[in-house]
Amino acid sequence: MMQLWDFLARLSPLTRKSLLSELERLELCGVDMPHSADIQAKLRAEFGMDGADKDANSPLRLFFAPLNQLLSEGAPEHANSGKIARGSLGPIWEWISRDLLPTMARDFVHQVKDLIAGDKQKEARQAVTAFQTKVVKYLESTLRDADSAAHTRFKLATYTASRSAYDDLVKIMQALRARDALAKFNSALPERIAKFDDAQVRKMSALLDGLKKQSADAVPFAIALIAQRLRTPWQLIFLATKAAASRGAADVAKTPYAIVVSMVLDRIEDNRALLRIALRNNRVIVARDLLAEIYDIEHALHLRIDQLEQSAWGERLTSLMESIASLVEAEVARFPDEVGHVLASRSLRSRDSLAGKLAVLAWKGRDAMTSGAANLLKLINAA
Repeated sequence: MMQLWDFLARLSPLTRKSLLSELERLELCGVDMPHSADIQAKLRAEFGMDGADKDANSPLRLFFAPLNQLLSEGAPEHANSGKIARGSLGPIWEWISRDLLPTMARDFVHQVKDLIAGDKQKEARQAVTAFQTKVVKYLESTLRDADSAAHTRFKLATYTASRSAYDDLVKIMQALRARDALAKFNSALPERIAKFDDAQVRKMSALLDGLKKQSADAVPFAIALIAQRLRTPWQLIFLATKAAASRGAADVAKTPYAIVVSMVLDRIEDNRALLRIALRNNRVIVARDLLAEIYDIEHALHLRIDQLEQSAWGERLTSLMESIASLVEAEVARFPDEVGHVLASRSLRSRDSLAGKLAVLAWKGRDAMTSGAANLLKLINAA
């Protein structure tokens, strides 16, 4: 182990941060690495529990600051629309610093450090904004060309094995390009949305419509900002279901913000990765809470979208739930039948109980009555 620590000490701080992100990504993917836990503990002690710089004024943190509310922990291997893996920031910064704009990046770092040291906060922010704009312009030019884009994928692979790194680079470009529009959108949102009713859905849809006219690429990020205000993230699907001609999956898919369904499925996939980690570390209570949320999301999707099984969304949900069931079954099988396991408790699927089913019937009845009244009103107005 001493040789390993000596090797780590010779790496640059940025490389050590990238190594921490890579180890966390592999753990989320279920890959066992020798001494991984010890190495992660040592690196987290150096950089903080989340692997980030302890210095809030470091050039790297200032450069990525507009993305803070869009970051997801770990390093998901799926698209995760509207979110950027925190673990991708280190490798992408290395690529920017060493391959895309080495001289400009070096000058930027020195300039910002000098300005911060001189307590020139305003000038430092202006320098950050200017460099962000330069990076976006260079990215637009680089990624527009197929050969350059392919070379970028190749170079990023030398900094991380994550398959999502290139997609995260594209999302970083889009989010920084819409930096000001997203900041304005975020400031227009309420601090919390306790009840995502029809009025709130209309209000959020109107805000999204306005943003879409300025920057269509920014819409998934704006939806992610809305999700942070919701009591339960799966309520995002209301942005699609309430605008659909019917509750059928085909009609929901035609709505302007149908992407919310995929984003809710992303939530299940994120929770599956966290569930795997919780089970591996015997954190049963954490696993129970994750599983309860997964079941709630699954139930909400089936309840709010008809013919879900016949859609690509349904196929993805089925695949996810089968994978999750395998994780749970493997965990429960470790214990004798007479002992039982909290993850096998029916209370986790409270929606499947008699009371839960009656509540569903009542909800569908209210929905039918509301729909019928709306249709009647349309007929009256037409007459």
